[in-house]
Amino acid sequence: MGVTKKKVVVFDYGFGNVRSAERALARAGAEVEITRDYGAAMDADGLLVPGVGAFAACMAGLRQARGDWVVERRLAGGRPVMGICVGMQILFARGIEHGAEAEGLSEWPGTVGPLRADVVPHMGWNTVEAPEDSKLFAGLPADARYYFVHSYAVHEWELKATHAAMPAPKVTWATHGEPFVAAVENGPLWATQFHPEKSGDAGAHLLTNWIDTL
Repeated sequence: MGVTKKKVVVFDYGFGNVRSAERALARAGAEVEITRDYGAAMDADGLLVPGVGAFAACMAGLRQARGDWVVERRLAGGRPVMGICVGMQILFARGIEHGAEAEGLSEWPGTVGPLRADVVPHMGWNTVEAPEDSKLFAGLPADARYYFVHSYAVHEWELKATHAAMPAPKVTWATHGEPFVAAVENGPLWATQFHPEKSGDAGAHLLTNWIDTL
């Protein structure tokens, strides 16, 4: 008998390269469906929330597709969710773009703001600094590079461990002009600022690590 593949839904709310995410997840060994169907999104072993473009537009699209509700319900039941790029940014409390503030999902406190660097957007390959006990980056060398495309980022991690029995979130950092949050592992909720689906073998390994936890 073959091993049953993990089922991952790529949530299709109009903001994100869902086909590229589908191909990368399939390469990493998952059974993948692209949909905004509530039942499928709730029943899947893992839910991937992509995101490209502006924070406020992504949030509006996600709410219109009831994706905010899906994410909240899955996490309330301890069901894995992974956000990518702006799909990570909208997990924070707020985003500020062009001086305008938009409300995020508030799964984590914090603000997404403009990158303060000589060259923006940050577009290309970069290394990250991951915690030694990271499950997401397990088996990957410290000099592995990942593909970033963004002009905004989270510069401060504001969520602190409030209870000794609750493990502290694992936060990975990268630097472009200044340090920013590159990835987070927090119970069932994981996210990356970079695009694992565009990050070659390192990205495929990382997605396999996530799928193996589902």
